[in-house]
Amino acid sequence: MSIVEDDLTDPTVIELLRLHLAGMRENSPSCCVNALDLSRLQSPSVTVWTAWDGAALAGIGGLKELQPDHGEIKSMRTHPDHMRKGVGRAVLEHIIATAQRRGYQRLSLETGSGPAFDAALSLYGNYGFESGEVFGAYESTDFNQFLHLQL
Repeated sequence: MSIVEDDLTDPTVIELLRLHLAGMRENSPSCCVNALDLSRLQSPSVTVWTAWDGAALAGIGGLKELQPDHGEIKSMRTHPDHMRKGVGRAVLEHIIATAQRRGYQRLSLETGSGPAFDAALSLYGNYGFESGEVFGAYESTDFNQFLHLQL
């Protein structure tokens, strides 16, 4: 599997992002869908990587700089054809390593609750992310969760 920085112009990547947003809308209350759309992922403060199994898109994940020492994981998604193959783990490890190289002291993310989010929560927990306080411009609800990793 190769992981590369992506410019978000490949139609296959755009389709996976569309699938990601659709999944967030399907499994989250409308007030709690905080996934970034394509234009917001193309912001200079966000770096996005794609994971490839040969020519097949396997997954995606992004890192948004919140402050010079604090980053946020965005848009983690494994392609349905590549579930349970270690794609999420590989992308997360790449993001954590990049955050460390950038000198971040903290990595955070916002996610949801319920069965649709259990696999992601398990993955993040396995890497030491812990539940914590709201960060950035988010508002706390009964649905969303805020996870943090001290680097």
